Amino acid sequence: MRVCGHVKYCAKMWTYLYIKTAHCLLMTSFSVICSSCIPVKGINSGLESLDWDLMYLCRSWWITSWLPSWCPTSLTLLKVAEEKMLRSISRKFSKQYVQISNGNRIWTLVFNGSVEKTPLVLLHGFGGGVGLWALNVDVLSEHRPLYAFDLLGFGQSSRPHFSTDAREAEDQFVESIEEWRARVGLEAMIMLGHNLGGYLTAAYSLRYPSRVKHLILVEPWGFPERPEPPEQDRPMPVWIRALGAMLSPFNPLAGLRLAGPLGPTLVQTLRPDFKKKFSSMFDDNTVTEYIYHLNVQTPSGESAFRNMTIPYCWAQRPMGQRVGLIRRDIPITVLYGSRSSIEGNTGTLIKELRPNSYVETIAIRGAGHYVYADQSEDFNQRVLQICDTVD
Repeated sequence: MRVCGHVKYCAKMWTYLYIKTAHCLLMTSFSVICSSCIPVKGINSGLESLDWDLMYLCRSWWITSWLPSWCPTSLTLLKVAEEKMLRSISRKFSKQYVQISNGNRIWTLVFNGSVEKTPLVLLHGFGGGVGLWALNVDVLSEHRPLYAFDLLGFGQSSRPHFSTDAREAEDQFVESIEEWRARVGLEAMIMLGHNLGGYLTAAYSLRYPSRVKHLILVEPWGFPERPEPPEQDRPMPVWIRALGAMLSPFNPLAGLRLAGPLGPTLVQTLRPDFKKKFSSMFDDNTVTEYIYHLNVQTPSGESAFRNMTIPYCWAQRPMGQRVGLIRRDIPITVLYGSRSSIEGNTGTLIKELRPNSYVETIAIRGAGHYVYADQSEDFNQRVLQICDTVD
């Protein structure tokens, strides 16, 4: 059985915990920051026999909620880090909190809001935030309104307690998006979602199809079902199964919080690729500082994501089982990076399940999982072309 790259890194994390030092544990665990959490091609797992129920032992809110208190972070520092990310944007925009139910707020950026065209709404992926669209918003908002917001539980949006039930956690995300839409006053949208955001835009389209003019899925998570292990798979060594069992109670980014004061340095050391992706805008640690502060706040959306998965990083409720139920007249475009290590057959799967609907798959040459940053110019032009088909 295949597993996502996140699992490989986590296995290393726990190996170093017992063999070397806690410092090595922290460094290796963080190599998954903003990683896809999508099954990687060609990886054997054999981990299906692990006791997944162990994760419930550490699901209690108090276990992780104290961790940011010893990390060099705060909501104020996150705000400052985001502002540094957004300084490079030349187009004027507004920032606001959009109030939704239960006292929650959704942090929102609005570009070109007065133009009479169908707005484009951007939903980031797991561990992301609005600042990561810095390479895209100037171009994408030139001729139409553009909205980008932090998903509930991420970034500067509220971080409430999510249900431990996968269906209910998904519903909380979807309803927060719908409440946001109603409060902002949008009748219909072109929805673009990356990674987890892609999964959630599809879930939203199932429930509120009249609000979606076009669905753009960028390297989406959670579509394929977890494959059954082939008989010829080699048995997984006992030590790996044991490590997997120990990993199961923890949120994906717990290692970064455990790193405490070492966290910022680890981000810069272990994810230098993000600095390179945004090198046309920044020549310092602006991006890695933003990523750090995004991901060491109290885990909320992160915990929700954890509740929506089964071993290992496969969706409990795969969207591939439901995407065929999306209303036939909603066009879907799937964008993926030609160099991505993530499963790239989502477009084919959707086309098979929607034979009488518009489904297009586009590969961005030279891009990995972070298509919008790896090849931003090509990505932006492709998205503009898609939007032009709407109006």
